Formats: sequence, C-alpha cells, structure tokens
Amino acid sequence: MNRLYGKYKEEISPSLMKSLALKNAMQIPKIEKIVISSCLPEAVQNSKVLNTAAEELSAISGQKAVITKAKKSLANFKLREGMPLGVTVTLRGDRMWAFFDRLVSVALPRVRDFRGLSAKGFDGRGNYNMGLKEQIIFPEINYDKVDKVRGMNISICTSAKDDTQGKALLEAFGFPFRK
Repeated sequence: MNRLYGKYKEEISPSLMKSLALKNAMQIPKIEKIVISSCLPEAVQNSKVLNTAAEELSAISGQKAVITKAKKSLANFKLREGMPLGVTVTLRGDRMWAFFDRLVSVALPRVRDFRGLSAKGFDGRGNYNMGLKEQIIFPEINYDKVDKVRGMNISICTSAKDDTQGKALLEAFGFPFRK
C-alpha cells in the first residue's frame, strides 16, 4: 500500500468527514484519477519529437503514454485532421498514488522560484488543473538526455462536489497552495 493512500485511509478521511460535516463515509472526497498531458506543436513538422515526449511521459508516470491526434484541420497551423499532436497518460489506482506522492514530495519542491500553487486552478467541481513548465523536475528524467525542455498539464480529478471540498482534500495531502 502506498504511503499517501495509507495516510488517506487512516488520517485524512476521518478528519475530512469531521471538518466538512459529512454524514456518510461515501461522501468523503477522494482522488479518482490523474491525467498528465502535453501538446507538442512542433510534432507537426517532426514526428520524432512525439516519440521522445512519449518516452519521457512514460518514464515520469510509469505507464505507457498514448499519442493524441488532432480533431480538426487548421490551415493556419498546417494541421490536418488525424495528425499526431500530443501525448497523454491517465493514471488510476496504485500508479496514481505513486505519481501523486512523487509530485508532492519530490517534484514540486524542485521547481525553480516555487512560491506555491495557485488556488485558481479549480474548475468549480473540485478538480484541480496545474501546468508545469519543465519535465526535468522529475527524478526519472535524465537531464543529459533531454533534447528540449517541455511542459505538461496535470489534472487531478476528485469526487468532491465543489472547490472547497477539493481544496480541503489536496491541502490535507500537503499540496503547497499559495497563501
């Protein structure tokens, strides 16, 4: 069992039930999935970029990355429908908890000039979205083999009903929000 999952079961869920005044244990918010995605506009010209990005995302997440394709053609960007454009990974279960643990305890403290995450990343339904400017903050990425610094979007989907429950859940895990 993962360290953060054990902490959630033993400490966080009972304290959330009291602090949010929930009547049923099934109402306690929990993390359902984490989606990591990266869009690469340079993949239109060079498809090898997509393979290296997929390998890096697979190393970070511990799961094979899926290459996403363009839904519509856009003449301004020389983009045709069905052309490979980005990579994404959806994490659930043990891999999700392992990634979340590494994100909170290892990766976020390694961000340069880090002052905390913005609380404006919530979507109104308790899910949190954040962007990272560089993939080299993760220890799985070898700095010498990186050809270009790429960013990624991380979406943390929770079962919370609103943003206050979602923020309470993430703060209980030690998510560093800006004051």
